Amino acid sequence: MKIITCYLSYITHLQMKSRKIYTVPIIMGALYLFNIQLNAQTNVIKISAVKSNDYGVQYFLPKTVLEIEVEYSVTEQKAGAYAKYASKYLGISEQSVISENLTYYTLDKINVKEVGIPNKNESYLIEFKAKTTAPFVYLTENGMICTINAEYTQDRNETKVADQSNTATTTTSLNPQSVFTEEYLWAGSISKMAEIAAKQIYRIRESRSDILTGEAENAPRDGEALKIVLANLDAQEKIWVELFTGFKYTEKKKNKFRIEPLADMEKEVLFRFSKYNGIVDIDDLSGSPVYINIKDLKTVDVREIDPKRKSKEPQSIVYNVPGTASVEIFYGITQLYRDECQVTQFGTTQILATSLFEDKKAPVQIYFYPNTGAIKQIVQ
Repeated sequence: MKIITCYLSYITHLQMKSRKIYTVPIIMGALYLFNIQLNAQTNVIKISAVKSNDYGVQYFLPKTVLEIEVEYSVTEQKAGAYAKYASKYLGISEQSVISENLTYYTLDKINVKEVGIPNKNESYLIEFKAKTTAPFVYLTENGMICTINAEYTQDRNETKVADQSNTATTTTSLNPQSVFTEEYLWAGSISKMAEIAAKQIYRIRESRSDILTGEAENAPRDGEALKIVLANLDAQEKIWVELFTGFKYTEKKKNKFRIEPLADMEKEVLFRFSKYNGIVDIDDLSGSPVYINIKDLKTVDVREIDPKRKSKEPQSIVYNVPGTASVEIFYGITQLYRDECQVTQFGTTQILATSLFEDKKAPVQIYFYPNTGAIKQIVQ
């Protein structure tokens, strides 16, 4: 309460003193960004292999799609109403003044992650024997295998945590119309309005200088109140100056694309990007192409187990051995992304016999990577 009283006292003093500042309104607001954690949890289903389902559990192996997240910026620039008077009244060079209204886009960053989706052509049935000790399987909600005989715990790498912030920021916001003086609003010409606007800027700067040098009468003594007053003066000056220099506003945006690697790709057009239209369709020649290269690094012997062997051994567990691919993304000659990722389509499949689960004294637990269908760990 002491801060507010001191602040209001000083505002009243400024309004009365020599009309140095005609209006000093302020809208005070505190923006608190709470520590919010967003978890992209994998929803799982526990299925027990019991007599009612003939001791069998059906599941899918996943195939890999690459999710490409594109981060870009949209910048809107507006010319100042008094741009041609910026040099005359404020000594601002032409290079520092926005002379035309324009909206333009810039490509900032690209991220790629592997996403597993059910491969409808890779559906299998685990058939346990009746004497197996309490067998159960955890599946994702869309049927991809997570664990056998083990409780499923989300891996940290599968959990996406949002940017965390626990800071409080005080912002000063002004309605531009609220700083305009009666003299300014009644000016009869553009040149006169520019002249009055320039005088107002110098008055604000003089008032700020008086406060900082201690020459201002009844200036707030409290540190927080002083910060509020100075922030308000800065906000007012910004509004007036932008009438001469213009202003820019930039907004960050994101877009996502998915691509399924089936073979090597060379200079495949992912999307097109235009400086003046942003992300456009592949066939829209107003944008320049953004290319993706995907190369199978041949890290896995792709000789798959004989399909006939799978059918002859129904009491087996089929799992993926993913391959590795290099991924590059270019915009013109600029490389936006380069890394390696796992791709199940570039790998193979192998099998484990369900006889592993018949030892009642030491039941086996198997953990899988749900996104790839690869075995993560076998515990006995």
